[in-house]
Amino acid sequence: MEKTKRFDSPFYGQIFRLVTPIVLQNLLSSAVSSADVVMLNFVGQSAISAVSLASQYTHVLFMLFYGIGTGATMLCAQYYGKKDFRAIEVVQGIALRISLSVSLVVAALALTIPQYMMMLFTSDPELIALGAEYIRILSVCYLCWGITEVYISILRSVGRVTIGTVLNTIAVLLNVVLNALFIFGWLGVPKMGAAGVALATSISRLVELALCFVVSARSKDIKLKLRMIFVRNKALFTDFMKLSLPAVANDVVWGLAFSMYSVILGHLGSDAVAANSLAAVVRNFGTILCFGFANAGGILLGQKIGEGKMEEARGDGRRLLWVTVASGAIGGLIVLAARPFVLGYAQGGNFTQAALDYLGVMLLINSYYIMGCAVNTTLIAGVFRAGGDSRFGLICDFFTMWVYAVPVGFFVAFVLKLPVLWVYFILCLDEFVKWPWVLHRYRSGKWLKNITRDNLFQEQKTAKD
Repeated sequence: MEKTKRFDSPFYGQIFRLVTPIVLQNLLSSAVSSADVVMLNFVGQSAISAVSLASQYTHVLFMLFYGIGTGATMLCAQYYGKKDFRAIEVVQGIALRISLSVSLVVAALALTIPQYMMMLFTSDPELIALGAEYIRILSVCYLCWGITEVYISILRSVGRVTIGTVLNTIAVLLNVVLNALFIFGWLGVPKMGAAGVALATSISRLVELALCFVVSARSKDIKLKLRMIFVRNKALFTDFMKLSLPAVANDVVWGLAFSMYSVILGHLGSDAVAANSLAAVVRNFGTILCFGFANAGGILLGQKIGEGKMEEARGDGRRLLWVTVASGAIGGLIVLAARPFVLGYAQGGNFTQAALDYLGVMLLINSYYIMGCAVNTTLIAGVFRAGGDSRFGLICDFFTMWVYAVPVGFFVAFVLKLPVLWVYFILCLDEFVKWPWVLHRYRSGKWLKNITRDNLFQEQKTAKD
């Protein structure tokens, strides 16, 4: 009887309605990465390796923008629960101010010194040359991304996830078509190889940004207002700095550490890089459902907390965790099911035998790694952030990845000189090292807080008077 009541909760219906478009959007994003790898396989292993390494900057930026977006979501979801749209606009302006500042700096570096950016990951002259060209062209994409990711995150925080899915679908389909044109030189277009991937991505992101402005023009309340960058509100800015920036720092710390994994593997040879790049694509597909539940659950919990329904939010957090465990198991099975097909594809392409051997074991490791990633992501980036508890994730990831995983990875790779697969296995223990801390924090209930303020703009007006 108790189990029946547990599964009769309206939470399940709400989260599955919300998670479907989010999963579709994440699936499409992963499809672009897969299309890049599949098409570049016909160009050569060097092209795959160069793009994989150069894309680490994109991954770090994605984590930064994701952190800014989810940080803004923490505030906006709770203010949406209170129906305070003015506060949502101001938070959007703060998030855009930060994201555009970062994207301008990275775009300038990509235009001027892309070869030095590649030298961080590899000493191979061929990979440096291919990757530098890729990074330089992608600088346009960085600028667009700083705006679109924030706006789509704001829309998502108020439950309008379908809009982001539609925009992403258009961008993905355009990206795949342009990939084929620029990589293979169809319809008289010159063959560009790896550089074609960057050009296709930049054009599709420009189109996505233009569509964001179209959506904004048709929206009655949640608009993309770049002028909000210049609006000041001391109370909201203080809250954003206190609550959102730890989330940004958390995602950057996590993203940079993952890039350092690529640095380690990048110096172990192109076979390791190529195998890791394809294994990462498969892993991304396996984690799509888990990340979707983390995003959707965080939005729902944030809105409940903003409405003051604390006990209901606590119960929904427990339900979300069990749903995540199930989705992690499904993700692992997806990787195992895909393994023979992925190995067959790689064998028919340009992978060496050593790269094939690495790939087979890497996929097995990722089949269980997904469970660790699913639980931690849902609790740290979903449940905890819904209640404004972003500082814990930063501390946890910093110590786990920068005190344990990265130093140990360098030590076993370059001091002990262990084989590639042993290095990879040790790097993939990071998520399970976090579990005791993360689960203890969840059970303590310290994450459950209402972070909104009352009479925000009346206080600001009084201060001016």
